[in-house]
Amino acid sequence: MPIQYAKDGHVVTITIDRPEARNSLDLEHFGQLADCWVRYRDDDDAFVAILTGVGDVYCVGADLKKFITIVTEQADKLRDGGSKQQMEGSQYTMAHSLIAVLRDGATLPDGSEFKLYKPVIAAINGICAAGGMEMMWNTDLRVVSEDTFFQLAEPRRGLFPGGGSTVHSARQLSWCNAMEVLLLAERITPQRALEMGLVNAVVPKDQVMAKAREWAATICLNGPLAVRACKESAKTSTFMDLKNALANEMSYSAGVFMSDDAKEGIAAFKEKRPPVWKGR
Repeated sequence: MPIQYAKDGHVVTITIDRPEARNSLDLEHFGQLADCWVRYRDDDDAFVAILTGVGDVYCVGADLKKFITIVTEQADKLRDGGSKQQMEGSQYTMAHSLIAVLRDGATLPDGSEFKLYKPVIAAINGICAAGGMEMMWNTDLRVVSEDTFFQLAEPRRGLFPGGGSTVHSARQLSWCNAMEVLLLAERITPQRALEMGLVNAVVPKDQVMAKAREWAATICLNGPLAVRACKESAKTSTFMDLKNALANEMSYSAGVFMSDDAKEGIAAFKEKRPPVWKGR
């Protein structure tokens, strides 16, 4: 399978394995990646996911020879809300494909909304460009190899980075740094990415997965319900006014404090033993 899904304990690793296409994705492989996110979301025993690629490329986004042609030819369907249309020659709908990039809030083929508040770590082992960066915006922790680069080059080709980049960049970075990414469309070095707050750590290539797994193991020490609630509260509260954001946070706090995991965490602390989380 070009999109590999592996689970080790509570940690899921999703690997894009299309080296012959520089880990780019056509419609079928966008759909496979979407299925992986749904599988991770729905597995109560999966606490954290790592997304990575094989070889010297993390992901360069859509396969320009296949996927972009489909999008440009059917742009009217996307504009007019026809993203649930079945794409010719594919078992996947456009919505099912784009969910791999626009995970949070994207519409599934059955009309439901996809929400993923479990943590996702980006293990960026190589070039991260175009749709690869679109996916990266939706990750929570990011470690990158010191010998690669980032780039949103769509404007160089007269295209638009429509997988969330114009929205997420301005929300996650300062305005001038976001415009540096969007308007210059130039390569961004790992060190520059670290300076602008795009990533958490820069390491030698052979240490990228080790660092990602270290973070994943640390997250698994924490109560999974508390972790998901922290992420959900942060995402939903960010653009509320202060009063409503604090009220929103309090609702998550109350739910976590009344959970079985909260009771287990206190009991484990008192008994000086590792907690056994139930996720409820």
